[in-house]
Amino acid sequence: MTLPTYADVAAAAERIRGQVHRTPVLTSATLDAQLGAQVFFKCENLQKVGAFKARGATNAVLALDDATAVRGVVTHSSGNHGAALAYAARQRRIPAVVVMPDDAPRVKINAVQGYGAEIVLCPRPERDATAERIVLERGATMIHPFEHPHVIAGQGTAALELFAAVPDLDVILAPVGGGGLISGTALVARQVRSRCTVLGVEPDTVDDAARSIRDGVRYPGVKNPKTLADGLMTGLGEAAFAILRATEASVVTVAEGSLAGAARFFLERMKIVVEPSAATVLAALWAEPARFRGRRIGAILSGGNTDLAWLREA
Repeated sequence: MTLPTYADVAAAAERIRGQVHRTPVLTSATLDAQLGAQVFFKCENLQKVGAFKARGATNAVLALDDATAVRGVVTHSSGNHGAALAYAARQRRIPAVVVMPDDAPRVKINAVQGYGAEIVLCPRPERDATAERIVLERGATMIHPFEHPHVIAGQGTAALELFAAVPDLDVILAPVGGGGLISGTALVARQVRSRCTVLGVEPDTVDDAARSIRDGVRYPGVKNPKTLADGLMTGLGEAAFAILRATEASVVTVAEGSLAGAARFFLERMKIVVEPSAATVLAALWAEPARFRGRRIGAILSGGNTDLAWLREA
């Protein structure tokens, strides 16, 4: 796979213009007072399909030539990327198949079905093999959730918009699962504001990305992960690992027990629904307030697709 560049992110922004939302940037005076900092939240929970994934999937589908597109697209996903690909395929009027783990949240299965995709359920460890089989059987194109240059470039457009709205950020944070969002963010940050610190965030129960960046070795994803952040269970991708190392980005972990409280803050104080995966960025700010004091911070809220079951934990 050829790694995407900042130019690819800029091209993606043009390609998907009008197909996805330019999401708002929100602030909280309460949080700023708590931290002694200024925090700007890029609300991808208000994006098409309820997550930033609409950007990468739309970019990848629109980049296909007509002869390829007509055979359809396939992916595997715990939910958000699957819904995003289903949405993008419906916009282009081509078939889509989404392979989902049989333990995926019902709200995400319903969302993928609602956008018109065919769903194939399988055990979580068998997703890759199942998707590959469908590609071979149908001649469709695999649009991987994060190991795809057009997907990574598309995800980077969220950061591009955030820097356009708030140019002088000192720090930018984004959740880390497979790494498409944080690697796209790093490409943008290094180009438009090289002094900005780029931080990926993941729960300490699925800490493969943090260990990988720390040691310079890409570790496999955590086996049988247990976390409220169902969108971050996937191990860090090869492309994301290479980009994060090249851009000198960092990854930090947050306590699993802090996720529900962070998600609840958005619900109660900012009146927006944020899934626990997205709430990791706030958990990171709360975990090390001294690190962020006096700084201007951008944080990408990756999605808001949740059944609110985590409220019991909060």
